[in-house]
Amino acid sequence: MPRDVQYGEIESLVGEELGVSDWLTIDQNRVNAFADATLDPQWIHVDIERATQEMGGTIVHGFLTLSLMVHLSEQVVAWKGVARVINYGCNKIRFTGMVPTGSQVRMRITLPAAEPKGDGMLVTLNCVVEVEGQERPALIAEWLCVLFP
Repeated sequence: MPRDVQYGEIESLVGEELGVSDWLTIDQNRVNAFADATLDPQWIHVDIERATQEMGGTIVHGFLTLSLMVHLSEQVVAWKGVARVINYGCNKIRFTGMVPTGSQVRMRITLPAAEPKGDGMLVTLNCVVEVEGQERPALIAEWLCVLFP
């Protein structure tokens, strides 16, 4: 269940961990659909036979893992008193580990900064996507969003 965060309390939460999402399995069907949608059918993602022979199995696209951050974040925090959230970009993204297809991932979010921006609030979210059973995370990103009341 996501943590309810009221718009007026955002700045008081700077420095805190907002929470951790549920685990999400990334299966081969999702990987194949992403490859089709993005025109990225590199064999390490979609050629099960070759990938199994050469590296033990297919791996998830890094950008698929990145794109799942929106879904995972909705499990961590529910912004209350917010009319809309705008994706403002990322200051830093690092793909720090591979995600074997069929793995489960989850995301841990902390709030290192929040500051007024125009009529809204610019929040910086430190996002770490973890892979079940792996010490090294798959992805670390500093994600920027503007929240409007």
